[in-house]
Amino acid sequence: MTDQTAELSKAPTPDPAEDNAFFPSPYSLSQYTSSRTDFDGTDYPQPYSGGKWKVLMVASDERYVLMQNGTMFSTGNHPVETLLPMYHMDRAGFEIDVATLSGNPVKLEMWAMPGEDDTVKGVYAKYRDQFKSPLKLADVMAQSVNDDSPYIAVFVPGGHGALVGIPHSKEVKDLLLWAMAKDKYVITLCHGPACLLAPAVDEAPEDYIYKGYKICVFPDALDQGANIQIGYMPGPLPWPLAESLAKLGVEILNSGISGQCYQDRKLITGDSPLAANNIGKLAANALLQEARSI
Repeated sequence: MTDQTAELSKAPTPDPAEDNAFFPSPYSLSQYTSSRTDFDGTDYPQPYSGGKWKVLMVASDERYVLMQNGTMFSTGNHPVETLLPMYHMDRAGFEIDVATLSGNPVKLEMWAMPGEDDTVKGVYAKYRDQFKSPLKLADVMAQSVNDDSPYIAVFVPGGHGALVGIPHSKEVKDLLLWAMAKDKYVITLCHGPACLLAPAVDEAPEDYIYKGYKICVFPDALDQGANIQIGYMPGPLPWPLAESLAKLGVEILNSGISGQCYQDRKLITGDSPLAANNIGKLAANALLQEARSI
């Protein structure tokens, strides 16, 4: 740790746009963000070119998470966890449709945007209009999620904003039930696996579709400990994500964050922003193999 880093404040930074809301502290941003990602130059010389198969991304339309202590965390989707997996799937030839629950704009944690990473910035520029004017998930469900759906996969990016709305959404529940029934891929990382709670809403525990699955997810121990101590969050989250999934019978593979990814059947998960590049490659190659087989 440099002297300059040690001098950075660990107090969460007030967000002037909302009462009692906070961005991560300067110190926590120095530890958790970077101007560049670990993108390794991977490309796809034989991309999918069939013109049918696409990926449906369900992004967060909510910026604020109400914490247990009454503060609000100013969050959204993490840009690296969103844009780097998108890069791989897009470069592999799969168009991505962006949807939110409300049809309102995607909320991104712009404080985590890697400003010197041309790959990530390029994906953001390509999909920026979709982020600002996404599809409404209910409309997508009514029009395009059926036996002749163009979607080969569902992608739910991470960021703490995924904890709001998505885990309790009837549309997300129906989407994931459809994905399971039609043997589609589901790709998600970090806090994005909050979406996996939706199929349990109003269902008996024994009917939970992901019971017995193995996944990677952001660990509760960090959210309940270090993330508060260094001021990344202004207080404890309203509920623990990994514990909630484990109670439903999901096996959590990771206890820390190392960039670990895992594929269990058609479910591909990763543990944190460190997994964004690896999960993108894993997903892109899986989708290419799937598209060539159907």
